[in-house]
Amino acid sequence: MASIFEATHPDHAIPLLMKLPHLEGGDPAHIVSFEMEQMILPRLSGPHVPRFVAAAGFERQPYLAMERILGPSLLLRLRELPLAVEEVASIGARVAVALSELHRQRVSHLDVKPANILFRDSPSGGKGAAEAVLVDFGLSHHGRLPDLIEEEFRIPYGTAPYMAPEQAMGQRNEPRSDLFALGVLLYQFATGALPFGDPQHLSAVRKRLWRDAIPPRRLRPDLPPWLQEVILRCLEVDPARRHPTAAQLAFDLNHPEAVRLTARAERRRRDGWLKVLERRVNQDRAPRQGRPAATAHAAPVIVVAVDLREQTAPLAEALRASVGNLLRTLPGARVACVNVLLDRYLAGDPLQDNRGRSTHVQRLVELRHWAAPLGLEEGRITFHVLGGSGAAAPLLEYAEANGVDHIVMGARANSMLRTMLGSVSGEVAARAPCSVTVVRAREALP
Repeated sequence: MASIFEATHPDHAIPLLMKLPHLEGGDPAHIVSFEMEQMILPRLSGPHVPRFVAAAGFERQPYLAMERILGPSLLLRLRELPLAVEEVASIGARVAVALSELHRQRVSHLDVKPANILFRDSPSGGKGAAEAVLVDFGLSHHGRLPDLIEEEFRIPYGTAPYMAPEQAMGQRNEPRSDLFALGVLLYQFATGALPFGDPQHLSAVRKRLWRDAIPPRRLRPDLPPWLQEVILRCLEVDPARRHPTAAQLAFDLNHPEAVRLTARAERRRRDGWLKVLERRVNQDRAPRQGRPAATAHAAPVIVVAVDLREQTAPLAEALRASVGNLLRTLPGARVACVNVLLDRYLAGDPLQDNRGRSTHVQRLVELRHWAAPLGLEEGRITFHVLGGSGAAAPLLEYAEANGVDHIVMGARANSMLRTMLGSVSGEVAARAPCSVTVVRAREALP
């Protein structure tokens, strides 16, 4: 999703990295995840995250500059598995401490895996002083920021072997999803195997909702009961049955004698097929919860649909004026500027312009320029380029999935295209789950 370069700067004595996203290709997730990390990393602090240094947007060459963590990642330890019990517990405790500090800052990482965990030496030095550092926040969720991943995509993102069941079902605002991922990592480092394998499809990932893992003591008989208790508690399907916080998980890993043992500690077999079938039937019968709408904020959401291909200057000004009027009546509202990239065969949009630049990125830049006169600070305005064969359907889907309160859009000018394709604004107004304002520019007097 990005290239990483070592960097230097005369104003910064610390080792630096520069991250440049891959803009070629047709996967908008690369762009959106980079935007998420640009929003989240500057708001994080403490020794368990890289220090933010600088960033640049998509107007020219986007980048993210940060502290370079000189220590190794856990990825290098995979060749040594399984590890000694004491080392598994020590690694797990230090990662849990890092997660605890992250969760206190209202961030769920949602991509905890060996490659995203590094260790750096404590300033005090000494044996065993290496602190865990979490990196790569492109898939993370911040409780006080818009969640662009959730708002724009209908499929869950993460690393399949470590993904929590609720995350596989589309829930992104649960910190205990990180405890599940850490449980997978503890299982892997203790046994040398992944508890749920390496599924390649989402349907296979979702099997962990009803199919439990082989108890780790079945694979490694010398594993102490207390560690199996901790691991299987992390791997519970229901987040409420896991440790309440990462801090409590760290305490258990640091104090084995204090771990309260249950039936989990002595298990040697997976649940039988009747139990699995019952679980699956109950899961299938359970009412499907919709994607959580606007989980990060209770403020109203105003969508302004911006047609960058046909919009005239008078219409753009009229749209901005309409949004400004709404913001005066809803002072806490957030604005989402949306454009649709058409992928139909006729009258569609190319993936790249004549200079080889990503059309998706160019639209994001144009949306930012369009919205600049509104003068809204970061966090109150977001920018989204959706895809679809028509303009109406993606707008309606976005409004339904994200609990939108009001849509503002321009009326298409009378033309042959409108005659052939119909009125987008009319279709949106007829089917939208919220109020819709259709704006038409006032004609200039001769």
